[in-house]
Amino acid sequence: MSKTQSVFITGSAGTGKSFLVSIAIDILKNDVYKPGEVFVTASTGIAACALNGQTLHSFAGIGLGVGDKHVLLKKVVKNATAFKRWKSVKALVIDEVSMISCDLFDKLEYIARSLRGRVDKPWGGIQLIVSGDFFQLPPIVEDPLGREFAFEANCWNASFDLQVELTQVFRQSEREFIDLLQGVRRGRKDEEHLRILQHCCNEPVDSSVTVPRLYPLNMHVQRVNDARLRSLSGEIFKYTAKDTGKNPWKWQLSNGVAPDELELGIGARVMLIKNKDVGVGLVNGATGTIVDFVHHTGKKSWGAFAKCLLPKVRFDSGLEHVIEPDEWHVMEGEKALATRKQIPLILAWAISIHKCQGMTLDCLHTDLSNAFGYGMVYVALSRVRNLQGLYLSGFDSSKIKAHPKVLEFYNNQLGSKQLQ
Repeated sequence: MSKTQSVFITGSAGTGKSFLVSIAIDILKNDVYKPGEVFVTASTGIAACALNGQTLHSFAGIGLGVGDKHVLLKKVVKNATAFKRWKSVKALVIDEVSMISCDLFDKLEYIARSLRGRVDKPWGGIQLIVSGDFFQLPPIVEDPLGREFAFEANCWNASFDLQVELTQVFRQSEREFIDLLQGVRRGRKDEEHLRILQHCCNEPVDSSVTVPRLYPLNMHVQRVNDARLRSLSGEIFKYTAKDTGKNPWKWQLSNGVAPDELELGIGARVMLIKNKDVGVGLVNGATGTIVDFVHHTGKKSWGAFAKCLLPKVRFDSGLEHVIEPDEWHVMEGEKALATRKQIPLILAWAISIHKCQGMTLDCLHTDLSNAFGYGMVYVALSRVRNLQGLYLSGFDSSKIKAHPKVLEFYNNQLGSKQLQ
């Protein structure tokens, strides 16, 4: 990276892609470039918020990205702020590239070359750090040429000096489970793996353990969480997110993980959505139960939250901790365009597969009845650490599928470019 190489980093779930990207961002910002020359983006608001970045569409200044490359170029030229970003950026991070379409990737590369006056250089000489797993959730596209994925873009190969696939899995340690997940990722339906998954089609034996349920659709998540919250006998406490910044950037925060409105009560199952203290296990994805609400006693002032009673959570590890508010930012280089303050919890009787992106869970119950599209089953199964914590319903082997184009890309283009 110190040599300004452009890199595509891929790998299965749990191989450390996000960790590596975070290290890359630190190196680029602190050791390679000046402030305001590194921009961090992602394909979705959730992924962007996790990196304190902005969506790729927002960075580019292209709105919804509708129109051909010439139309979008004119749109950017008329947007003074976006135009300035394109001129000043020297390193561009793009996370979750699997949800960026082929067409958009080509259009953005054209815009970069056109605006920067270096038409002989891919992306006008911008260093790219791109990450994602094309076996996971794909882009939603309607391309008349039948092209879908970013790796099908005309500029893809020329965009990178290096394309690497991380192969060592850190999230799971059981060889049997790792092999199963790798098979599901590639759409294989090995008889032994299907037998193992059928064995997981049951409810938790220990009724004292409340296992979060994963659903493909948000409507099912909301229905379950609302019903369980209303069944609690005590007072319900409501926390409203406090946003600052301009409205377009606030919109991105509202599409991130931290909710606009959060309702909690004693007995509610919750999940931590931000790392608080990694050393003691207070990490993104840790689950527990609210046992009390207490007055704020911390040294840091949280404005409107200072007068609120804060939730005390007994995590499944046994640790009890009062959860103070936290912040999420939309950053443009070193500048915060918008900030959201909220309690870093979500209700966790049920969670959407999209919202648990990047999380590691000790146990989960996945309802696959409404699983749709390529990669959905793999994304759901790969969140959990081990087979003992995996419970399934609505499982059907026909839903295990990988896109043929993705298989071809990984087999042929990345087959000899792996990092252990």
